[in-house]
Amino acid sequence: MAALDNAETVPRLGASSDTILPVLLFTGLALLPAAIGGETYLIDRFMRIMVFAIAAVGLDLIVGYGALISFGHAAFIGIGAYAAGILAAHGINEAVIALPVALAASTLFALLTGIVSLRTKGVYFIMITLAFGQMAFFTASSLAPYGGDDGLTIHMRDTVFGYPVLENARAFYYVALGCLLASYLLCRTLVASRFGRVFRGARENPARMASIGFDPYRFQLVAYMVSGALGGLAGFLLANATDFVSPAYMSWQRSGDLLIMVIFGGMGRLYGAIIGALVYLVAEDMLAQYTEHWRMLFGPLLVAVAVFAPGGLIGVAERLARSRRRD
Repeated sequence: MAALDNAETVPRLGASSDTILPVLLFTGLALLPAAIGGETYLIDRFMRIMVFAIAAVGLDLIVGYGALISFGHAAFIGIGAYAAGILAAHGINEAVIALPVALAASTLFALLTGIVSLRTKGVYFIMITLAFGQMAFFTASSLAPYGGDDGLTIHMRDTVFGYPVLENARAFYYVALGCLLASYLLCRTLVASRFGRVFRGARENPARMASIGFDPYRFQLVAYMVSGALGGLAGFLLANATDFVSPAYMSWQRSGDLLIMVIFGGMGRLYGAIIGALVYLVAEDMLAQYTEHWRMLFGPLLVAVAVFAPGGLIGVAERLARSRRRD
């Protein structure tokens, strides 16, 4: 166990900033509906942010702590969304049924693709996850009974034991917030556990982990499956939030967006992925008001963060705080 403790390469979860900032972040999200009053549009926008933040947290689990850079992570969102959409097309609009199916489908896809992908390393892992993501994208595009390229409209949101809970914007907002909080706590618990120490140790020195009796491949596969399941959860919520399912949910551009969220917030900090999703999607909404080519404006900012602030926004904030304490 001492060897695993020495394998840590990220700040301890018990650090004050890693406790205070998440509390402030979730408290702010919980109080947001009361602060903005009856602005349903803003509630919907922040609900969308939290949905993508769930997927970003799952991606940060494998990228920030395992150095497994997946460029096909949006496939899990699409699979979760299509699971809900296809069931709705057949008259099954019960979340108690649709959510487990979405989680099972995305987790199974993660298992099958992870068995192959995790046999590779580095750029090969990136390319094979991209290939699997595009395979899922083109498969969804070929589903003519479910809209094909045009997507699938969902005429009724899922009910919860027959009650139309998700039809109410505020109720749906807090459902999404609860799912985000549960996702964050799950990943935080995994990272802080013995499992997490092995997983992080495999990032730095897999041969050493194997020599002390742990199989890094199995730990990486489990983490990959958890990450895929969280993507499926995000897809289920997204399908209900938009009342629509499209192959575009699985595109490599969307996978790139998720990576940007993780990098922008700060890899290896689960709440950094939430902040990254918040900043990225708010910036998208603001810049899109001025030009449809908003990515050209956002691109230089991302380059600046990658070059001058490799720790993302969280890293910048911590350096400023240390500088102020020294002054």
